[in-house]
Amino acid sequence: MEIDKIFVAFFSLAGMGFTYWFFLMKKEDVVSVTDSTDITVEGGYIPSVISIPKRKTTKINFTRRDPSSCLEEVVLSDFKIRKFLPMNQKVTIEVTPQKTGEFPFSCGMNMFHGKIIVR
Repeated sequence: MEIDKIFVAFFSLAGMGFTYWFFLMKKEDVVSVTDSTDITVEGGYIPSVISIPKRKTTKINFTRRDPSSCLEEVVLSDFKIRKFLPMNQKVTIEVTPQKTGEFPFSCGMNMFHGKIIVR
């Protein structure tokens, strides 16, 4: 095998490995919540993944800082909740999950996502 083919093969494999690691091996930062938590809505949801206990009412406070019309609404479809988020105002949503699992939430256009993990 010629040296240039070896270099191409090596860097191709290294590039594929990096791509796999960067996009697929990324761990989500999970914030554990007991009673209430604050989520900032700015270019997405910060934090985007929260963990809450089963059968306990938890308050999730959303504060929208992003003027994008996409983020003016939050949808928790598994809990049948859809709320308008006015700019720079706290909107509190109470959830009492009855089963464990992962429950996504999103903006009204389904472009930005977050997740509630119930344990």
